[in-house]
Amino acid sequence: MNTTTPTLSNRDRAVLRAVASGRCAISGSLDHSLVVDGMCVSDQFVGPRLLEAGFIAAGPLPGPARLTATGAALLEAA
Repeated sequence: MNTTTPTLSNRDRAVLRAVASGRCAISGSLDHSLVVDGMCVSDQFVGPRLLEAGFIAAGPLPGPARLTATGAALLEAA
């Protein structure tokens, strides 16, 4: 059984905190851009990376981003 914890950058943790506070949405575009407080995040890859890793999720796009159980656990452990 592999129990390693993924390495999160400071930016990743900041984005997860913003998602947890309900400040984020994911665009309906093909790249699934992340929007915080109505503004696009300057790191165009952070949203898709956190989505693909299973740390955040979204319902119908465009729509609000939410933490998954895994994302919440990582944020709590950080």
